[in-house]
Amino acid sequence: MATVEPRPPVQPGERAPDFTLPTVPEEGFVSLADYRGKSPVLLAMFRGIYCPFCRRNMAQLALTTGAKLQAEGVETLGIIGSSLEHARRYFRYHPIRLPLAADPEVVTHRAYGLPKPPRTPERIQLLQSVRINPTGELSEPLPLFEASDALDRLEGFVPTEADRADKQRVNPQLIGLFLVDRNGVVRWTYIEGGAKHDVAGMGKFATGEELLAAAQALGT
Repeated sequence: MATVEPRPPVQPGERAPDFTLPTVPEEGFVSLADYRGKSPVLLAMFRGIYCPFCRRNMAQLALTTGAKLQAEGVETLGIIGSSLEHARRYFRYHPIRLPLAADPEVVTHRAYGLPKPPRTPERIQLLQSVRINPTGELSEPLPLFEASDALDRLEGFVPTEADRADKQRVNPQLIGLFLVDRNGVVRWTYIEGGAKHDVAGMGKFATGEELLAAAQALGT
């Protein structure tokens, strides 16, 4: 994909930017045009495999939410910022019932306006001081980096060199959700941290109830 200039997040009522990306784990490609005129699609854009919050949110979509959305006529596509080779290798050994595409340069994330907040001294101070527990798995809230490491340990996840390279390239990319109708128009969005990129909202994901309500509001 071509280089994309930063833009504000796509809003409901705007046409969803087109994309074509390689699929994971099987070889192939997927594009937004594949859904146009056929079904709405929830685009779930993640940082990458290295991100424990993203892994958990992908699993949640695969285990429960995705099936409920499909029952409402809505397909789901996860877009991850991991390198294609690493993503295909990881998901061959850790299969997931969620259609996935790889976008290692997070071009699609930028096309949809997902923020990548600059690491200013003020934001770094917040990242080191604001305590979070977005998945509820920790015994107590921790600063973002400590919470991330703690979740890795709980899962037994050991980052590889590929994970570290992805993290270096992608961070501090925020994640988000865009519900696109069958005509290619965005109808609902969710941005990690909200409009102000609130550190307290890092790692949080829309609930299954919120996603289902958004899908039902489409009247598919």
